[in-house]
Amino acid sequence: MRVIGGEYRSRRLKTLPGPALRPTPDRLRESLFSILAPGIGGCVFLDAYAGCGAVGIEALSRGAARAVFIEKHRPAVRLIGENLRSLGAESRAQVIHGPALKHLGRMAADIVFLDPPYGLEREYSEALRLLAGRPPGLVIAQHSSRLRLEEAYGALRRTRALKQGDNVLSFYSESAP
Repeated sequence: MRVIGGEYRSRRLKTLPGPALRPTPDRLRESLFSILAPGIGGCVFLDAYAGCGAVGIEALSRGAARAVFIEKHRPAVRLIGENLRSLGAESRAQVIHGPALKHLGRMAADIVFLDPPYGLEREYSEALRLLAGRPPGLVIAQHSSRLRLEEAYGALRRTRALKQGDNVLSFYSESAP
């Protein structure tokens, strides 16, 4: 797996073998960051259920001021640290070991990326409801095309959905009063 664009473009990232992690496909990451390009510079990007950290690292590579990674799988947490060290990006990152739902409500970010394991479908709704209590500027949920997320969770309303293969990116932002 490689960083797609920006400062760390073409740099390799380590991943864990097997089904424990499901990295966001390169093409989907490229589409995501093409959409985010105007607002990524200088932002705080939160990568929840971070896996190997590819999405948060891509945000750093493209100009995010900071990235916060939340991951409960200990080998993946170590891997995120290794990937950040290999890029010299540790000073711009915070890696939190633990369940995303425990930490999401405590973290302030401009953009939040949610990618729970597809088998944990309830995590999507719980995370989106939690974030709706104090909405960030944008929440993006990557999910299976077979999972139907609601149009709104509290103050968060879906503004866009991008489908590629079996993956969907659902974009949520605070609804206007």
